[in-house]
Amino acid sequence: MNLNQKIRVMIAKPGLDGHDRGAKYIARALRDAGMEVIYTGIRQTPKQIVNAAIQEDVKFLGLSLLSGAHNFLFPKIAEMIQDKVGDEIILFGGGVIPEEDIHSLKKSGFKAIFTPGASSQEVIDFVQNFS
Repeated sequence: MNLNQKIRVMIAKPGLDGHDRGAKYIARALRDAGMEVIYTGIRQTPKQIVNAAIQEDVKFLGLSLLSGAHNFLFPKIAEMIQDKVGDEIILFGGGVIPEEDIHSLKKSGFKAIFTPGASSQEVIDFVQNFS
């Protein structure tokens, strides 16, 4: 990556979850850390999220979900990303996700899952260290 080029990150809210305070908080924290951040807003379909991530040519796609549908929506998005661009986009997620679900989400393609209590610095460090 060109040292002058900002890391491009998309933060998205899949499904019917309308609570976006955490997603906006992480988006601002990543932006304040010098990254270029695109926030898609709430209630996005997997197809909308995947198409936007590809169109925006992001390096990272972070999903936020509090509704409990992470075991369906996260793997669906991971599969669609893999089918369209392979490993070009690095996936991470966060929200109210039980510890017992994290392993399967990582198996589906997510490099990190952040649960309640994770600091914004943990997310920033993940993105910076993975670039």
